[in-house]
Amino acid sequence: MADTRPLFLSRRTLIATGLAALPVRALAARGQVVTILGDSITAGYGLPQQASLPVQLHFALEKLGVPNMVRGAGVSGDTTQDGAARVDFSIRPDTAVVVVALGGNDLLQGVDPKTTRANLDHILTRLKARHMGVVLAGLHAPPEIGAGYARDFDAVFPSLAKAHGVTLYPDLLAGVSRIKALNQGDAIHPNAQGVKVIVGRLAPVVAKALKTRG
Repeated sequence: MADTRPLFLSRRTLIATGLAALPVRALAARGQVVTILGDSITAGYGLPQQASLPVQLHFALEKLGVPNMVRGAGVSGDTTQDGAARVDFSIRPDTAVVVVALGGNDLLQGVDPKTTRANLDHILTRLKARHMGVVLAGLHAPPEIGAGYARDFDAVFPSLAKAHGVTLYPDLLAGVSRIKALNQGDAIHPNAQGVKVIVGRLAPVVAKALKTRG
């Protein structure tokens, strides 16, 4: 699971360090901090910043009457291994709830689900040690990838959520995946409308996690 690349030479590490050092967006109201540890989907790939998932989640939580600050700690291309390597410095100490949204690139690269599970287990262990709330966002593997692989991959997220006692959001792309009108041309990354669908479903789950921390 350990990332054997020298951290000081890793472009992703430099990006992630920069993200962790950024101040909270000026538009964020006073409230608890949510940090999204993820990949290109949460980094807003192909979208203007205002349409990105972190910004839209902030607005969605505000509409639910939950004052909040949302920080994006998504790095395009990150696998669960990359997330495990940077979890300690990408999540700032004032974070109340972390949305862990990793695994898509593991899926695309055909990473062994056992490896994905071990990496996510490390992330959840570190976050719990820091007394942070967690929403674990899962994904569903397409059946075309193979029934056995899809079954094992899909099982990673609920089993870990149960083992660590954290909140499970079963499928980050629910209501968006495979819907052409809600995705960009690559059929992988949601467009602005797709992001709104995601946050519309995700925000109530995050709001509940924040109130539990509350």
